[in-house]
Amino acid sequence: MSTIEHTVDVDVPIRTAYNQWTQFESFPEFMEGVESVKQLDDRRTHWVVEIAGIRREFEAEITEQTPDHRIAWRSMERPRQSGTVTFETLGAAACRVTLRMEYDPEGFTETVGDALQIVRMRVNGDLDRFKEFIESRGDETGGWRGDVGDRHEPGGVLPGDATLPPPGPTPRPYGTPRPGEGPPPVA
Repeated sequence: MSTIEHTVDVDVPIRTAYNQWTQFESFPEFMEGVESVKQLDDRRTHWVVEIAGIRREFEAEITEQTPDHRIAWRSMERPRQSGTVTFETLGAAACRVTLRMEYDPEGFTETVGDALQIVRMRVNGDLDRFKEFIESRGDETGGWRGDVGDRHEPGGVLPGDATLPPPGPTPRPYGTPRPGEGPPPVA
């Protein structure tokens, strides 16, 4: 398993950077080799990528999502990969974004690409392009402020959570606003 970690300081508020990162379908705008990302629901995404001439499709599961702090994911199938992106405030108008990714290269081409640091250079470039993308816009294209984690699933309790209140309501379909969120109903 190979590990990549890269950090950039971004000149936008932490909320803006985090909100943009939750817009997975915009990833092809700044991630090289990502052809498309489709948000299937609050936890699952479908990816189409091309790396070193090899086209792959896979689903990934968001395993943890805490607004303005952290998003973690793992692939549901091959290629095996997982990662986290964390957000740290550097003041009212800046933040630090750190991306850590672990992946298993498959086959000769991917193993050679890994040895030549091609994936590392691509991931580092993607994070640098994210910085350019969000700083040039100055504002996010959207945002999802929900929490994702096992303790939020009906009946889900993590070790050490026995003192927490019972889990909340059943998750809503992706894009459905929570009570009090979103535009007022049209009469």
